[in-house]
Amino acid sequence: MHAIGGSGVSLARRSTRLTVVPVVAARQRKGAVSAPPLSVAAASLVRVRVLGLDPGSRATGFAVLECVGTVSTYLASGAIRTTADSFPRRLEEIFTGVSRLVSEYRPDEVAIERVFMHRNPDSAIKLGQARGAALCGTFSVEPKIYEYAPREIKLAVVGTGGAHKEQVQLMVKQLLRLSGTLGPDAADALAIALCHANTRRLASLVQAAGSPRTRTAP
Repeated sequence: MHAIGGSGVSLARRSTRLTVVPVVAARQRKGAVSAPPLSVAAASLVRVRVLGLDPGSRATGFAVLECVGTVSTYLASGAIRTTADSFPRRLEEIFTGVSRLVSEYRPDEVAIERVFMHRNPDSAIKLGQARGAALCGTFSVEPKIYEYAPREIKLAVVGTGGAHKEQVQLMVKQLLRLSGTLGPDAADALAIALCHANTRRLASLVQAAGSPRTRTAP
């Protein structure tokens, strides 16, 4: 039985109205996302735990990766599904679910999709409020927060900013070498986390390349 935090929320039964659905079927095969080794050891030994969040008023996808240098290792993913009828109560469920996640996994950094203009103003407002509730749920561990545009995430994972959800889902499974079922909300959250992992890796490379080498005096 898999439970999130000490809340008693599990796949077998639900003790509150909040439903946190971990992706149990998804498992990482041997190997992980990898790139050629860095020439600067200091840039490749930092261990950072990343929480990716894809907020929604009905389902908020989450993903946890552990990044060490050029390697990203899958830890968990799933969705926080709200059940309340009223919108304020659904926001409370999102906040509670994310709070439990950060309490269990203690992320160092959080990556979240940036708010984008929506054709339906009411939907855009609700999405922004769900995003705020999810972010507030992370503040207890004081992580660094990073935002990425939807096209930026798709470009980092698939190679094109106009990729479809099915393409994102397929590439996430291939990059992390996951087998089994992976829901769309979890796949989107994993894509956000991978986008951040790639971005921070490139930033480390640039920083390491620009640092002067230490020389020993004769």
